[in-house]
Amino acid sequence: MLWPRRKPRIETERLMLRLPRHSDFRAWSSLRSASAEFLVPWEPAWAADHLTRRSFGNRVQWSERTESAGTAVPLFIFRRDDDALLGAITLDNIRRGPAQAGTLGYWIGAPHIRQGYMREAITALVHHAFTMLDISRIEAACLPENAASRGVLEKCGFKYEGVAQSYLQINGRWRNHVLYANLRHDRRGRTEVG
Repeated sequence: MLWPRRKPRIETERLMLRLPRHSDFRAWSSLRSASAEFLVPWEPAWAADHLTRRSFGNRVQWSERTESAGTAVPLFIFRRDDDALLGAITLDNIRRGPAQAGTLGYWIGAPHIRQGYMREAITALVHHAFTMLDISRIEAACLPENAASRGVLEKCGFKYEGVAQSYLQINGRWRNHVLYANLRHDRRGRTEVG
């Protein structure tokens, strides 16, 4: 008999991470809308329908489909004491076989920055990926001037690996990104940040 696979749910001291649900729409759209000025400089350009219920429904379906297929773990981040939505974190582009790797992406709402939430969420998802998903390498990229994102990655054990030219379109422009990686069995010493 086959048992249904349990959807990922990760709990930390202050946080609960889980897949998005249709019922999260109001909290998500409110947080994204209120944080637009903070988020837009660091993200791909938002589509005209970005904050609509239909677009959010597509996001929920994508999350369920990719998690079931084992190609992504897209999670919303909630504060445990009041169930407030704080942001999201995704381990995407999971590659199996000889690579055993994935790419980390995340965002946090403006009211919740600089409180250690993202560090806690990244640490928890990295641990989950290494121990439960048998991932060996987690990659992340951010804009060179995004000091907060670079700092949180470094505090979570990610090491600088270089620069990717024209890596992603951010806010409508092709932008270079600094590349970081966290390895399950990392024997590298501290790497120099450029």
